[in-house]
This record gives sequence, C-alpha cells and structure tokens, in this order.
Amino acid sequence: MAKIKKPKKRTIVCTGKRKTSIARATCKEGTGVVRVNSLNLDLVTPEVARLRIIEPLILAGEKAKKVNIHVNVKGGGVMSRADAARVAISNALVEYFADPELKKKFQAYDKKMLVSDTRRTEPQKPYRSAARSKRQTSKR
Repeated sequence: MAKIKKPKKRTIVCTGKRKTSIARATCKEGTGVVRVNSLNLDLVTPEVARLRIIEPLILAGEKAKKVNIHVNVKGGGVMSRADAARVAISNALVEYFADPELKKKFQAYDKKMLVSDTRRTEPQKPYRSAARSKRQTSKR
C-alpha cells in the first residue's frame, strides 16, 4: 500500500523592531486567532496599542481569518511594543500569502507598516545630563 502524504503546514516567522522593542510573529494555517505574548488580542491594553496592532489584520480582511498568529514581544514601552508587533504581523501576512496586492495595500496605508523603525535614542555624553544639551555660557 502506498502512503498518502499529507501536505505540510507552512509556518512563517517574521520580526519587527521599534526603539528597543523586538517582536517575533509566527504565522500558521488556522482560524484567525491572534495572540500577543500568549494573551488574546482582545485583552491587550491600552486600547490605543490594541488598535495599532489590529491595523494589518483589518487591511488583510478575509485572509487574516485563515491564519493563526502568535507574537512574542520583548523590551521597550507599550506603544513601541505595539508598533513592533504591527510590523511583525504585517510582514508575516505578506510573506505567508505571497500576495503583491496585499503588500501594495499595506504600503499605500502606511509605509512604516512593513519596515522596522531604525531610529534609536542617542546615548548620553559624559558629564552631561542629556545626549545633546549643554550648559549655556555667558559671554560677559
């Protein structure tokens, strides 16, 4: 008897960065479940951060309901974590479906949706309280 080969389930892993936050999104075939740090997306607080994370899922529409996405986020503050998760999710969706129309839709909505933000805070200088500020000197 010949064995019947089951089709392999694809798993895509993508990353996103913002400030000091790093997010890793794992995208698999599924029913549309989205979890951030093993927490259901509906329970993510504050609401502004949740809305930021949901943006790529809304733009993807029905395609987002065909996959399960698990996001692990480390470092940074609440909003930088949300932005890192957003970049990771949108990249995972584009790579999973390999759809140029979806990529164009994301880019038309927001160019930063597919690109990690490279800006970092400047380090403090020695003997100063901030990165750039110096004590004002008087000429007279």
